[in-house]
Amino acid sequence: MTEATETTGKAEPTETVVGIGGAAESTDMVLNIGPQHPSTHGVLRLRLVLDGERIQRAEPVIGYMHRGAEKLFEARDYRQIIMLANRHDWLSAFSNELGVVLAVERMLGMEVPTRAVWTRTLLAELNRVLNHLMFLGSYPIELGAITPMFYAFREREELQNVMEEVSGGRMHYMFNRVGGLKEDLPAGWSTRARAAVSSVRSRMDRFDDLVLGNEIFRGRTRGVGVLPPEAVHAYGVSGPIARASGVDFDLRRDEPYLAYGELQDTLKVVTRQEGDCLARFECLLEQTHNALDLADACLDRLAELEPGPINQRLPKVLKAPEGHTYAWTENPLGINGYYLVSKGEKTPYRLKLRSASYNNIQALAVLLPGTLVADMVAILGSLFFVVGDIDK
Repeated sequence: MTEATETTGKAEPTETVVGIGGAAESTDMVLNIGPQHPSTHGVLRLRLVLDGERIQRAEPVIGYMHRGAEKLFEARDYRQIIMLANRHDWLSAFSNELGVVLAVERMLGMEVPTRAVWTRTLLAELNRVLNHLMFLGSYPIELGAITPMFYAFREREELQNVMEEVSGGRMHYMFNRVGGLKEDLPAGWSTRARAAVSSVRSRMDRFDDLVLGNEIFRGRTRGVGVLPPEAVHAYGVSGPIARASGVDFDLRRDEPYLAYGELQDTLKVVTRQEGDCLARFECLLEQTHNALDLADACLDRLAELEPGPINQRLPKVLKAPEGHTYAWTENPLGINGYYLVSKGEKTPYRLKLRSASYNNIQALAVLLPGTLVADMVAILGSLFFVVGDIDK
């Protein structure tokens, strides 16, 4: 910008300073956390809008691991879909199989042998302990504590050995069958399973001492990431995350399946009212203790049963009658639902899977806004999700 002077007639430059004042301080910044970021537990992406160090908006971006399992179900028969269904939550493979076979058995109107019912319940609770131990060990790592992970893996190994002996698999058990289980328990297995459960229980107090007794852990989690009950209902959040916010709902008690109806004296539904990161961890830990008690109760009942079949004899080609049904189970991470539609063929016309992590992770949209970026990792880790369970 120039202006002419009267004396020289020449144009002289005039400086104009433009001030931005405090506007820069309120400028939002968009930050992408993930995919493939150490803070996101796998290929989850979080799109955060920040105002300084505080999160204004949060959007979970999913789908990076999507493999089209529901479409693949339509091209597999009722024996083969079990293999596909146990992989989305790789920490809860046995429980994933269970929901599928329960849905098919309901369509067939099939009665499962008592021995299979109690064995399924036992293995489902052992699988619950395995799932929870992984999070009990890995969550403190988010806050800088690595020691609990070593203890968690030692306890997991004891139970993994038992599960591997009975099924032949360490992660994907493929032990459920429509009508029961693949085969009966090996000789002496119940004794070894009882010893493993007792051994793990005797050392579970380590997590109380090392983690819950640590003032740094409590300082980083108490009052952080509070999830109100209204948001739990709005997003369909379930499992220990919902119960930590005071939503007292557990299918094993409220709509019993398998042998849970006979285990009400042992079953304890763990709840908290605070709804923060600490409450979610406490629910997970206490639920692990109860799952070990339930496993012992199942072993006691199995010891009383007379020898009998572990499955039903099935035709060479299994076809479900035309119709539809819905089965749901209380998986370790929350409610899993299976909507099965059959046209009378050997393959399902439609099998819609409702996974716990998919709903739970959506709550981040209301959980993260207003919190500090430094607390984001603590909040994210406390939701105890598996990325494959989100994407399917």
